[in-house]
Amino acid sequence: MPSKTTSRSWWSTALVSFFAGPFGGFLWIGRGALALFSLAAISLAGLYLCYSGLPILPGLDLDIQSAVALSDIGAGILSVFLVVPLAGRSKPTRWYSHGLSVLVLAGLVTWLVAFGIRSALVQPFSIPAGSMNPTLMEGDHLFVSKVAYGYSRYSVPFGLLPIEGRLFGKEPERGDIAVFKLPQDPGIDYIKRIVGLPGEKIQMMGGVLHIDDVAVPLDEIGRYTAEEIEVNSAKLQRETLPNGISYEIINFADGSIGDDTRPFTVPARHYFMLGDNRDNSMDSRFNVGTVPYENLVGRAVRLFWNSRGIDYSARQSLSGASTRD
Repeated sequence: MPSKTTSRSWWSTALVSFFAGPFGGFLWIGRGALALFSLAAISLAGLYLCYSGLPILPGLDLDIQSAVALSDIGAGILSVFLVVPLAGRSKPTRWYSHGLSVLVLAGLVTWLVAFGIRSALVQPFSIPAGSMNPTLMEGDHLFVSKVAYGYSRYSVPFGLLPIEGRLFGKEPERGDIAVFKLPQDPGIDYIKRIVGLPGEKIQMMGGVLHIDDVAVPLDEIGRYTAEEIEVNSAKLQRETLPNGISYEIINFADGSIGDDTRPFTVPARHYFMLGDNRDNSMDSRFNVGTVPYENLVGRAVRLFWNSRGIDYSARQSLSGASTRD
């Protein structure tokens, strides 16, 4: 006579839910429909929360590993409260409610969802240095759109898209803030602003950007002040590109090494990149060189957190960081 299937104990359900999330917890108690619903709901809620922006803790310098660990603990506790109340009213009779099935499905499905979002839609990046100040600050975390420029071999982690060129390729716009693979070492990600398009002549003269021998308008705003700098001569300026895109840049000192350069001719399917922090940016003026179209990972679109507790609400939309006159 077959043995009667009993409901899961509360402690085993709590343990599975804490480590495998509500998706794994609902699988464990035999609630497959709820497992799928929770997976979809949590994915959408996570994207919305990040789009809205995560709360900042002023004065707290929290590295990403600590932040992820804290969020994992919070999510685990929430999962326990969602799943455990249903444990006594559910029968784990389905094939997916066995221990090994739960482990495999929870790991595989969660990884596939994260991999799909990261590869096809948006990928998170963090800003470790100040080359894009004042637009992007140290500790900023942002989303980069993979759809913006289409897909190349650098769009998917681990080189799982072995193609030449781009699929569904779209040309960048002048003024875009783009993440790209360093041409000399594709294992390194850089983020800069696209200022020069294929076929154009680019040159810096007296700290002013020139495109095809025409000076780009540069207006003085005032002094640049920030807690982390002690340079009183730093100037805040507004640069306006030929397509009307305008944004703030920092000039720490006149006559810096990048203020006067030789003329560069941008090759076909390449782009000239500059950092907004002009005197503290390694970009196309120096060893970075022009960036091949294939090396573009995506366009920076939105900030969702700052790990150093810096308020980012006024800078959150990166399309708003580059405005059209």
